[in-house]
Amino acid sequence: MITLKNCTKLLAIALLLCLLSPLLHAEEKTEPEQGPLPLKELRTFTEIYDRIKQAYVEPVDDKTLLNNAIDGMLSGLDPHSAYLRDDALNDLQENTRGEFGGLGIEIEMQNGFVRVITPIDDTPALQAGVEAGDLIIKIDDHTVNGLSLSEAVDLMRGKPGSDVVLTVAREHNPKPLEITITRAIIKVTSVKHRSLEPGYGYIRITQFQVQTGNDLLKAIEKLQKDNQLLKGLVLDMRNNPGGVLNGAVEVSDAFLTDGLIVYTNGRLPNSELRFNATSKDPSQGVPLVILINGGSASASEIVAGALQDHQRAVILGSQSFGKGSVQTVLPLTNNSALKLTTARYFTPSGRSIQAEGITPDILVETTKVTSTAEQSLRIKESDLKGHLSNGDKKGKAKNGTADKIALAENDFQLYEALNLLKGLHIISQGKVKSAEKATN
Repeated sequence: MITLKNCTKLLAIALLLCLLSPLLHAEEKTEPEQGPLPLKELRTFTEIYDRIKQAYVEPVDDKTLLNNAIDGMLSGLDPHSAYLRDDALNDLQENTRGEFGGLGIEIEMQNGFVRVITPIDDTPALQAGVEAGDLIIKIDDHTVNGLSLSEAVDLMRGKPGSDVVLTVAREHNPKPLEITITRAIIKVTSVKHRSLEPGYGYIRITQFQVQTGNDLLKAIEKLQKDNQLLKGLVLDMRNNPGGVLNGAVEVSDAFLTDGLIVYTNGRLPNSELRFNATSKDPSQGVPLVILINGGSASASEIVAGALQDHQRAVILGSQSFGKGSVQTVLPLTNNSALKLTTARYFTPSGRSIQAEGITPDILVETTKVTSTAEQSLRIKESDLKGHLSNGDKKGKAKNGTADKIALAENDFQLYEALNLLKGLHIISQGKVKSAEKATN
């Protein structure tokens, strides 16, 4: 039975709960207009609260109920808004710095289960075989359905060196898979680079962190130094879950000399931001192919969308994830914080990526390529006994055919990106020669 005293107390709690939103702590001139609080729903809340306190099978303290109410209020908004208690806030800060403990996966809640957005490069999760799109249905012996995202994360945490067993449902697999992962301290290298062939560079961005922009500039400079003439670059952002917005802006700016990179729209004036490119061009206009897939999200999509709109790069791969919302971390008074979705971001042409993603200019799905028996049994002139030499006394350098076959077999999307770059270089050289003839 709800007494007047209890009702008054619970109504006060409900009222305070509704006022927890940090949007109401902004300056009065920036507050959106608010209607009256819904009294009927507040009464329902207090009645449920009182029934739980009186009738639930085990006693539940007020703090637990209020925390659960906050979690429920935020989970009903979207998968990316959350109440960050001490541990969760520390994890987020460590993540942006590039070093944290755990398995090395980016996750979200989907229909009561934990969905893997992407495993991160060089982490236990990737090495154990976790894939983007996996639905985690059990963590050790704990069923995930009914847990909050933070509770699921807590179960996956543990002492480095200890094991955790994830039971995952994977598309096209008739039965769930059990994957054993050894926990570790995760150190994410944001930018990696190497030369694919003389003149053609490869840069991989695994995650957007505070230092990603500077690391990219160093990678470009090193590739330019290692190659007398840099003919093309592959920027690989497959399975990149995103990260720091400024990192995405700096990466885009490295390949653009002017124009809009990205803009955001939200309800509050301070959520409306515009980022423009500077006139510097560290890439020196080199032909660029960007690789994306279903694990490319958020900041990755900002870069791909900006360079696609400005026709600065050719996008190759498969449809990206489609996370086009901006989360703001709003500090609270109890050493916790609120991660709240405050805006949507748009590409320079006005495209919203939210729930759509970036469509590649050239669609190339992940494919397993193998050599055929016919090719391995084919006889060439050089195989014939007593064949005539080609007359080149110096000998001919190896053409790297074996390396090309290996690349095609191991990473067909990258193989196609390299071929596309070579075509773009040939076309650009043809244009230069035509221009020279015209001037002469």
